Amino acid sequence: MKSLPTIRIVACRIALKAGEIHLKNYGKVRQITHKGRHPINLVTEVDRKTEAFIVKNLLKNFPDHQILAEEGSFSKTESPYKWLVDPLDGTTNYLHGFPFFSVSMALEIKGRVELGIVYAPMLRELFVTQRGKGTFLNGRRVRVSKEKDLSKSLLATGFPYDVREAKRNNLDFFTAFLTRGRAIRRAGAASVDLCYIACGRFDGFWELRLKPWDLAAGILAIEEAGGKTSGFDGKKLNLYGSGDTVASNGKIHASLLRIIRQVEN
Repeated sequence: MKSLPTIRIVACRIALKAGEIHLKNYGKVRQITHKGRHPINLVTEVDRKTEAFIVKNLLKNFPDHQILAEEGSFSKTESPYKWLVDPLDGTTNYLHGFPFFSVSMALEIKGRVELGIVYAPMLRELFVTQRGKGTFLNGRRVRVSKEKDLSKSLLATGFPYDVREAKRNNLDFFTAFLTRGRAIRRAGAASVDLCYIACGRFDGFWELRLKPWDLAAGILAIEEAGGKTSGFDGKKLNLYGSGDTVASNGKIHASLLRIIRQVEN
């Protein structure tokens, strides 16, 4: 079995090559379909092409690993190693030419995320995290911010794909935080938002109904950069649970949870 540092190097190369697929096809999307009933939940041929590339190369290098990817790729191999892959996080941004999107890959070993990679090709930013080794942006170790005051904090969030019909659609939370934080950004790629917590650009984040491939790499990045993550109830985040997620530099985490409780009650 290959060592984790070796796996990390190989996975980084795959992520960088996947980003090249994004760049090569940027502004050239021809095929757009919708997932399920939601007209704003899009998938393009670039999502599928990138996922096929990532899955092919992961299995080529690690044939005994499992894979769970957003666009449906799944290997049934019984293995303690499982990759969680979002081939193009921020598809809507990509389609509209907004340069905030990424490749996100994470490796679980025996149910615990040990490695995370998020590559934002238009920004030329590669976030790499290995458990116990820290989080790095383009080779430089990063840490969460030191802000302790919610009123001085830059927050980030996103909205679920069923925002048009779901009663619990994040608008109440957004309104509450808008009047309590310094500002809120909604950029449209959760994996990058989470990495921005890790490197201190954002101070806090919340979002509803995220998927394991949205969360895994970014959550590890935050934890290894000194931050904190949880569910809306403040308990340990379950990647395969509701997807309701709170992340922060740790110093404003209690304040974020307090506002969430106020809204929900």
